[in-house]
Order: sequence, then structure tokens, then C-alpha cells
Amino acid sequence: MKNSLYLLPFLFCSLHSKAQQNEYNLIIGTYTNTGKSEGIYVYDFDTKTAAFRAKSITKNVTNPSYLAVSKGNNFVYAVSEDGANSMVSAFSFDPVKGSMEPLNKLATKGEDPCFIIADEQNVLTANYSGGSISVFGHDAAGTLTGIKQIVQNSGGSVDKSRQEGPHVHQVLFSPDGKYLISNDLGTDKINVYKYQPSESSNVLVAHDSVSVKPGSGPRHITFSKDGKFAYLLTEMAGIVNAYSYKDGKFTLLQEIAIFGKDFKGDTGAADIHLTPDGKFLYATNRGTANTITRFAVQADGKLAKRTEVPTLGKGPRNFAIDPTGNYLLVAHQYTNDVVIFKINKETGALTDTGKRIEVGAPVCLVFAPTK
Repeated sequence: MKNSLYLLPFLFCSLHSKAQQNEYNLIIGTYTNTGKSEGIYVYDFDTKTAAFRAKSITKNVTNPSYLAVSKGNNFVYAVSEDGANSMVSAFSFDPVKGSMEPLNKLATKGEDPCFIIADEQNVLTANYSGGSISVFGHDAAGTLTGIKQIVQNSGGSVDKSRQEGPHVHQVLFSPDGKYLISNDLGTDKINVYKYQPSESSNVLVAHDSVSVKPGSGPRHITFSKDGKFAYLLTEMAGIVNAYSYKDGKFTLLQEIAIFGKDFKGDTGAADIHLTPDGKFLYATNRGTANTITRFAVQADGKLAKRTEVPTLGKGPRNFAIDPTGNYLLVAHQYTNDVVIFKINKETGALTDTGKRIEVGAPVCLVFAPTK
């Protein structure tokens, strides 16, 4: 299982493959409750030219805000972010046609799942309002087989308006596959669990917990290509914490803001990703900023801030870098579009291509092979 986890190329919004093909499926998760989206959209995307073409729409899925694609590229799992009625849905996936067919769906038993991952045995969701993690099994045909475990967090932090209780915002496998990393915005903690994928109930076993500055609100974390460093984006503080990482343990190296010293607006840091070559890191800021910040990654794992530029839309939620590292795509929840930027691979600078994918309330972008 350890080695198989190393090979998972497309589990979350914006994981990147080493494959050198030009054509990829771009799968887009949305909020349907705005009345501007019909469900999950699939486009064909050319990583040489940024040309795109609509392939399919999977309808009748409530708020499929986050998605995961199986290692074999033949199944898609989606959350339905719908309060007490929240679900996780399984679909078969035809990568050539870009079409999806429903398999089954089950209740998460945790409100408002906002992140999802999958491997060869399990599907896991981070339930924001529920403050919990749900672990589902699935069979060889991709069908969900039931909940194996629910991990319920407790406690809160200093901002009583937003941190009155736990709010799990992300689940992520560690680079070696031994651990499950979970960020809790409500308790200001990174929780680390030993991951036992073959167990029928105790899939996650508490291993460690890392506290961040009170009121920071940890949201998303990403690992360096060699697994030696990790970068945590805090939603409420707009700070990136750089850590060294080894065997389930995080050691803080640096804290660096995604905005300038003179920024006085509302912070709503959203997403964080590294380029496939690991040279640059980007982080989005919603709120009143609507910007994306570029950092250069130093040899010691620390970050050097380079630029902060507008994302050219409102509500930059998730963003994704295509598997070749040529383009960065930003999903704007409130202006209903995906803005496509060209990446300068030498400097990391972003240039607007002028190309836009018009789609209602996009909040998750996933690249997957077309075969």
C-alpha cells in the first residue's frame, strides 16, 4: 500500500502528473445552489495552447464542490455540500469521452464536506461544519461500501465568530502514505493520524497534533516533491507556514504573509500549490483582495515572496496548475469563470492568456488523463 500511494497522481483538486501528454481532462466541481451551475463539468484541455472544449456535464448532483479521481482514472468521487443532508457520491468515469455515470451515494454523517481524497481502498472527506472526518470503503467497481470510521474533533479557538467549534478543512495523505494529515480551521491545529487503509474500523489512529497561532485558521497544506517540506496556508491570517517534515512530524521553519504590509482589507486565503518542478509556490487570497501571491522556494525550504497580482475575477477559490506546468487556472466562485494564466517557468511570473472558461460557481479544478 505504501508504494501504491506514491503513485496517486490525481486524488485532489490540483495534484499534478508527470505524464508528458498534451491533452487532459479538466474536471470542475461547482456550487449548484447558485442557480448558475448544473453539476460537474468536464472539458478537454490542451497544455500546449490552453485551448479547451466542453465534453460533458453530470447533472443532479447537489453542490459537488470538491472532487477526487481514482488512481486508475476510472472513478470520480464528489462531495455534496448540503448541511445535514451532505453526501459523497461515486461515479464511473470514461476518460476518453469525459463522461460520468452514477454508481451510488452515501451520507457523510458530518455536515458540509469540503475536501475529498481517495486511494485503492478508501474515500475520505473533511466535514467542515461537522468538524469531523468520514472514512468510506469502496469495492473494485468503485462503489462506496459504507462508513468505516468517523473521527470527531472537539474544541475551538479565539475567534468565537468563526472558531466556536472544530471545522475540518482538508484531509491529505502524507508523501510516504503512512499518515493522514488534517487541518482544522476551528481549533487552529494540524492533526496527524497513522493511516491503516486495510482496517475495517480503526483506519485512522491519532499520532500527533501541531498548533498554529491562535486565530490563524489552517486551511490547506501541500508537500514538496521530495516530501521534506510542507506549506500550510492559514485562511484567517493569510500566512503561509513553512515546515520541515519527517515521519509524521512537522517543525516550523518560517511564517510569511501572502499580502503586503499595507493591506487592510478582509483576508480569505483559499488555496496553495507548488509548480510541478517545485521551484515556485502560489497562494490565493479571496476577501477583498482577489489576488494570487507567488513565492520562490529556497534550497532550505523557506519561501521568498516575489509578487502579488490580481486573479482577474472575484472569489478565487481553488486553482490548479496543469500537469506540464505551463498554465495556472483560477476558479472564481463569484464571477462564474476560470481564468487561465501562462506560467513563465524560469521566473514563475503569471501572464493572462485572455482565455476564460465560463462556468457557474466553480470551486474545484482537477486534471486527469484522457485515456
